[in-house]
Amino acid sequence: MTSLLVFTPPPSTCGYLPDRNWQLTYEVVADLTPAEYLERVNAGWRRFGHTLFRPTCPNCSRCRSLRIPVATFRPDRSQRRAWAMNDGQVRLEIGPPVVTAEKLDLYDRFHDFQHRHRNWPPHTPESTASYTESFVDNPIPTEEWRYRLGRKLVGVGYVDPLPNGLSAIYFFHDPGERRRSLGTFNVLCVIREAAARGLEHVFLGYYVEGCRSLEYKARFRPNEILDGGVWRRFG
Repeated sequence: MTSLLVFTPPPSTCGYLPDRNWQLTYEVVADLTPAEYLERVNAGWRRFGHTLFRPTCPNCSRCRSLRIPVATFRPDRSQRRAWAMNDGQVRLEIGPPVVTAEKLDLYDRFHDFQHRHRNWPPHTPESTASYTESFVDNPIPTEEWRYRLGRKLVGVGYVDPLPNGLSAIYFFHDPGERRRSLGTFNVLCVIREAAARGLEHVFLGYYVEGCRSLEYKARFRPNEILDGGVWRRFG
């Protein structure tokens, strides 16, 4: 791993819980092996593009890394319903990350919807350069998961293959297909693919109690939370 910069900005309004402040430590890296990133994930780090980050909030510890043990996962009724609705209709394509106008349009429509209905910050149209920086130019081999309903692109996810699991980075979908629960379907596909590859875990990033956009992760059970550097049963 080649580290280029490490910094911790002053506390600011939390992006997950707006009534609180957060403080993140960032590390910008030029390159990273899957094994090196797994070490960081097991220490509570996540990444977006070439930037690793970890909460170092002085007065809050609600951001907790969550993972799914693949062998023991059992979908609940609503998850089985989401699978039945999409399996055989929505086609998954896995390949290298590439920016296209189709993906930029889907990304913008997803974020506009989240702003209007989920109180996300206002969204400006995504540029090719910004999208490339976030999802295409990665320090580690990354997979792009494209979901199509017929020829229509309805979802895009990014996944890091690690030595013992798959780490889900980000997923966005067509707000016009909300009834399909594509976010749930994506996580189920990641879990299924991890099992097919003989991997132990699916890492879903941070679970934050009180944050509607992140609480859904705990519904995939059983699951484990990183607590003091140790993975412990949570749900």
